[in-house]
Amino acid sequence: MGKIILIIGIALSIIGCKKVAKLTQFNMEFNETVVIPSSAGVNLPFNVLTPDIQTNSESTFEINDTRKDLIEEIILTDIDLTISSPTNGNFNFLKSIEIYISADGLDEVKIAWKDSVPSNLTFLDLDVTGVDLKEYIKADKFSLRLYTETDELLTSDYHIAIHSKFFVDAKILGQ
Repeated sequence: MGKIILIIGIALSIIGCKKVAKLTQFNMEFNETVVIPSSAGVNLPFNVLTPDIQTNSESTFEINDTRKDLIEEIILTDIDLTISSPTNGNFNFLKSIEIYISADGLDEVKIAWKDSVPSNLTFLDLDVTGVDLKEYIKADKFSLRLYTETDELLTSDYHIAIHSKFFVDAKILGQ
């Protein structure tokens, strides 16, 4: 009987720890728009930069009952692109894309890519690297660089919305 109570106690303890851990895990989302100009050449790689993206990390951490110094890791879990204009536009012009993140004092790091862009899409979900980006998101601001290669001539500017979601895991009760 004593062994059964011990096993039940251990199981409840593990389940309880997992529930507490979930309390210190949350997502941060960012939205930005970039413009790929109509003058972009065919089969030539070119870069498109986002303006600085304010992280507001301190206030987001506070809302989620944590602090910068308690963050264990921040992983990009999802990043997608949506064409907002032209209204009849799609990603047929895009041959490949890579996205890099940078912040003051930190090296630029590749965070997402798509090597072969499927045809007739207006929404594109990219592959992500899974690297820990906590120092970039803990910074006051970061920027993204899109390294793209087109395989069609663009006759108008393309406005592309970038939506990214980062999974944040903080230490439990400061441990």
